[in-house]
Amino acid sequence: MSLLARVRQLPFEVRQYLLITGNYWAFTLTDGALRMLVVLYFSQLGYSPLEVAMLFLFYEAFGVVTNLVGGWLGARLGLNRTMNVGLGLQIVALAMLLVPAGMLTVVWVMAAQALSGIAKDLNKMSAKSAVKVLVPKESASAGSALYRWVAMLTGSKNALKGLGFFLGGLLLTLVGFQGAVLAMALMLSGVLGLSLWRLRADLGRQKAKPKFSEVFSKSRAVNVLSAARLCLFASRDVWFVVALPVFLYDQHGWSQWTVGGLLALWVIGYGGVQTQAPRLTRLMSGEARLITAGWAAALALLGVALALLPLTAVGWLVAGLLAFGVLFAINSSWHSYLIVHYARADGVSMDVGFYYMANAMGRLIGTLLSGWLYMAHGLSACLWVAAALVAASALMALALPRQADTAVAD
Repeated sequence: MSLLARVRQLPFEVRQYLLITGNYWAFTLTDGALRMLVVLYFSQLGYSPLEVAMLFLFYEAFGVVTNLVGGWLGARLGLNRTMNVGLGLQIVALAMLLVPAGMLTVVWVMAAQALSGIAKDLNKMSAKSAVKVLVPKESASAGSALYRWVAMLTGSKNALKGLGFFLGGLLLTLVGFQGAVLAMALMLSGVLGLSLWRLRADLGRQKAKPKFSEVFSKSRAVNVLSAARLCLFASRDVWFVVALPVFLYDQHGWSQWTVGGLLALWVIGYGGVQTQAPRLTRLMSGEARLITAGWAAALALLGVALALLPLTAVGWLVAGLLAFGVLFAINSSWHSYLIVHYARADGVSMDVGFYYMANAMGRLIGTLLSGWLYMAHGLSACLWVAAALVAASALMALALPRQADTAVAD
């Protein structure tokens, strides 16, 4: 039996999940590749690492608004439409970078990155929300299945983003900046065509048209988890985005390729751990709030240990940050499951959109703090702030609802 015939025999929900996952994978691969292309290309043009990082400011800032509005649009229009709009905007963002090199000003590139940020968060919100809609409700282990589906989607996405870093550098070497951008735009155009053809219409659309005021969640669980997520992701980006790459490049003489390779491996490993999170989180049992707080507390303790390391011990520092990635991946994947678990069945995209708005805000705060703290106080200060932010996330998690959640043990 051919592979295509086997796919056709799968349940409708599984086929839709595979289509959404493939859509998300293709987008994520180009997203990671585009980031590395911009970093390397503009570094070659003489931009400082901090100036290059600032090119992504709009990418993060527009994600805050997109997640908030995108969840509302998904509930009104259907997740298939918001996912396809995200693909279309990414193609436009890539097309903007196909202009002659002389027109690639900072403002123009920041505008293209803003569109790319909007596209990425529309695509991510749609994919994560669609999983809640597609998991079979009648299954006795629906909670466990939901966790596995979310973990696989999230982990594979991050692994592919890391692979995209390598792809961006390879394409830049083989076909140049514009050739690489054109190749990615053509590939995404094919994915968009398949998605328009096969993705089910009105996926996740609410029967009653929600008001825009409803984008602000009234659920205590969603609000608390969103605040904890903000602190969690700010704790990563406060050292990951600017501080660590600049530190290794300037203070220890690492090449751009070595720094980029380390970051790519970190993200790939992080994604791989996320796919195994349903097994790893079984190491803690009890209420969801205690599991959430426990894993965050473990990460905070590691952050303190890293902050105490002498900066001359670069080998130990890198090893510690790789361990940070393992614990961070478990925390992130568990959070991603919880938000889909806590979200309303009718209007899931609005709760998920609000949550990822907080996620984007955390990334934005972390990015800004990373540049400022490193320039003012160095990498140690960034690591101390990271530890404090994770500790705050752990304390916030204790305010989650007091209810048992045994889905991970199913």
